[in-house]
Amino acid sequence: TSIGTLLAHVRRGDVAAVHSLRRGAAEALEVVAHGDRKTSKVVGRRVDEIDLPHGVTIGAIVRETGQQRLIHRDGLPLVQTERQVLIAHHDTVIESEDHVIVFCASKKQVAKVEKLFQVGFGFF
Repeated sequence: TSIGTLLAHVRRGDVAAVHSLRRGAAEALEVVAHGDRKTSKVVGRRVDEIDLPHGVTIGAIVRETGQQRLIHRDGLPLVQTERQVLIAHHDTVIESEDHVIVFCASKKQVAKVEKLFQVGFGFF
């Protein structure tokens, strides 16, 4: 949606998509993890090692497999990178460039999630 696109650009951090749930009472975010274990609070850590705010859950991770395939769209060849969807478990490790699907029970938690996914100054 256009509102979701606008919200994604307004928010801090690398939020790829925002979807309102329960008529705006809750939100689902697609946040891109960047950095490494030194510069990020999430990269290189298992889900159960991440200090998630109360009411926030990591539901899934979309990860590029590194494999590419050739597809045709409108008669034109395109190279598409394959992705896999991982259901997040306590021992799932977040990797750099993972797209992490995060559910927030309240809009009030969104800013905390964005801050959690920000990289430290050492990243730049």
